[in-house]
Amino acid sequence: MGNDSVMSNNVELETLRSDIDEIDLKIQALLNERAGCAERVAEIKLRDTAKETDSKIQTNFFYRPEREAQVLRKITERNDGPLRNETLVTIFREIMSACLSLEKPLRVSYLGPQGTFSQAAALKHFGHAVECRSASSIDQVFAHVESGESDYGVVPVENSTEGMVNNTLDNFLDSTLKISGEVEVRIEHHLLVSQRTKAVGISKICAHEQGLAQCRNWLDINYPNADRQSLRSNGEAAKLAAETVGVAAVAGEVAQAQYKLERISSNIEDSGDNTTRFLIVGTSDIPKSGEDKTSIIVSSRNKPGALYKILDPFQRSNISLTRIDSRPSRSEKWTYVFFIEFEGHLQDDNVKLIMMELEENAVLLKRLGSYPRSLDW
Repeated sequence: MGNDSVMSNNVELETLRSDIDEIDLKIQALLNERAGCAERVAEIKLRDTAKETDSKIQTNFFYRPEREAQVLRKITERNDGPLRNETLVTIFREIMSACLSLEKPLRVSYLGPQGTFSQAAALKHFGHAVECRSASSIDQVFAHVESGESDYGVVPVENSTEGMVNNTLDNFLDSTLKISGEVEVRIEHHLLVSQRTKAVGISKICAHEQGLAQCRNWLDINYPNADRQSLRSNGEAAKLAAETVGVAAVAGEVAQAQYKLERISSNIEDSGDNTTRFLIVGTSDIPKSGEDKTSIIVSSRNKPGALYKILDPFQRSNISLTRIDSRPSRSEKWTYVFFIEFEGHLQDDNVKLIMMELEENAVLLKRLGSYPRSLDW
C-alpha cells in the first residue's frame, strides 16, 4: 500500500473519529436532558402524593411497569439496525433505570446470595441503578416485599427443562402480593473453580439442585467420580468454591465475577435452550400495557367435570392459556389448586366475564395479577 493510500485512510479515520466524538456529545446532552425531564416528572408526582406517607404507594406512582414495557416495544418496532433489538433494549433499560433512580431508587429483593441467576434477572428487568437485596430463600423474598423492606421481589417460577418451581407457587397461595412483571434469562452454566482448586483437582461439585439436574449428563461424562452437593443457590455454591479447596461450582457469569473464580468449562448445560422465567412480585395492580398476561389461582369442587367448567370459559372466549399447573390444596386432602396463566388483562371486558363465571363454579379464585409480557430475549 502506497503512502498516499495510507494518508488517505488516516484522514478518513480521523474524520470518522471526529464524527463519533460529535455524536457522543449529542448523546450525552440528550441523556442529561432526559434525566432532567425525569426529575420534573418526579416533582409533579411528589406534589400529587404530598399527603401520602406510605412509601409503597409512592413507589407505585414512580415505577410504572406498563409504561416501561410500552417504551421498550416502541424501540424494537422502530429499530432499523445495525444494533440488534436486544442491545437497544439493554441500553434503554439502563437509561430508564438511571432516570428512575433520580425520582425514587427502587429496592429489589432476589434469591441470593450474590451471583445467582435471580440477581441477573433482577438487573435485566430493573437495570443496574436499583438497590438489590439478597434474600436467603424464596419465602424471604416474599417477606421482604410484604413488610415493605423491598419495593419488589424477583423469584424463579419455571425452567424450560426442569419445569415449575413449586416453592414459588406455594408462596402465592398465602401471600397478598401481586405479579408485576416477568423476565426470562437464558441459563448458561459454567464449571467454576478457584486457582487453588484448579491446581489440586476437583473432588466435589456444588450447585442448586436444578443447576445440577440441568447439567447431569455433562457431569456424568466429565466428572463421574466427583461428589455432588445441592445448595440453596448457585451463588452459594460459587461462594463455597471460592472458600474451599477441591470444590467446584456450577454457576453463571455473575457468580464468576462476584467471587473471582476461573471458568474451566463453559456452557455445560445439557439443553442448548435452557431458560428460566422469573416473576416480579409487588403490592399493586398493574394497568394495561397492550400486550399482557394474567395469572390466577383456582380451586375446583371435587366432582366430575369440575376442571372442564374452569377451562371452558377461556375456550369460548378464544383466550389462549399459556400455562396450567396443579398443586395440592392445603385445606383438604386429595384436592388441588390450579395455577392458570393466560393472555389478556383483568381489565379486559371478556376477562371480567370469565372471572365472574369462575367465581360461580370454583371454591377459590385468587387473582394474582396482570402484567406486561416479557420481550423475546
